[in-house]
Amino acid sequence: MLAGVELGGTKVFVLRARGRTILDREMIPTTTSAETLGKAVAILEAWHARQPFAAMGIGSFGPLRLDPHAADFGIMLPTPKPGWAGADIFRTLTAPFDCPAVIDTDVNGAALAELRWGAGAQGPAPSDSLCYITIGTGVGGGFAFNGRTLRGAMHPEIGHIRVPRAPGDRFAGSCPFHGDCIEGLVSGPALAKRFGVPGHEIDPADPRWDDVANDIAHLVSTILLGTAARQLLIGGGVGMGRTGLLDSVREKVVTQLGGYLPHVDKDSIGRIVSAPLLGDQAGPLGAVALAMDALEGAGVS
Repeated sequence: MLAGVELGGTKVFVLRARGRTILDREMIPTTTSAETLGKAVAILEAWHARQPFAAMGIGSFGPLRLDPHAADFGIMLPTPKPGWAGADIFRTLTAPFDCPAVIDTDVNGAALAELRWGAGAQGPAPSDSLCYITIGTGVGGGFAFNGRTLRGAMHPEIGHIRVPRAPGDRFAGSCPFHGDCIEGLVSGPALAKRFGVPGHEIDPADPRWDDVANDIAHLVSTILLGTAARQLLIGGGVGMGRTGLLDSVREKVVTQLGGYLPHVDKDSIGRIVSAPLLGDQAGPLGAVALAMDALEGAGVS
């Protein structure tokens, strides 16, 4: 029996699974760290009393300290989300349970699930390298290479990469740390500020979407060049919500790369850059995949 927690910026899923099959799932709104984590622990304790967990996987929004040798391992670092900086995610969720556990970012977990059971497992040969980008309240990126997630002192923070701006695009960005980093340009709150209306009211025909596609395409091009990932999936409320946007991003990636990567062209780009195959189940299944790693003694614990 495996336990999983997918801790997101707006909601939390607490899971119980056997293998990759999710048996129970509870949703908690993300409020204060104390209230949210306390409710998650209460659910886990009730399940554990019925049948003890063999392992636990935690996929959390960040930024997190993932270096197991650091004094603040498993703790939330400075974040724009009020009341969460300094929250001890790992110890709070695992202290009541005597089982191995792994903590990682929610997007790293989603990338791992897609690599093992989703987009990375499709086709004539399984993929060995995959990047999962979520564009929603923020912009996050997870990497699963050779069966494991990518992390070191921290975890990938692709949302705060700066990209070349489209000519004439004067939007200043909305990131409180960096202004016009990619999160400050294309996240849900950034789009609302850029267009002047909530995301669901933005006109699909507004020409400024071309600037948004340019920004996302430069991020994708940077990742393909910098990591040699075979696949790049774009999910999240913004990423999965606009098919036309993804098509425009693909076209711009091919143009931006200028033929330098021989495997990326107009015929292959649709296979390389796509939507997550697992859809909104990538995050919950990511927590399960991390629990499996904990059971096998792999990953950060």
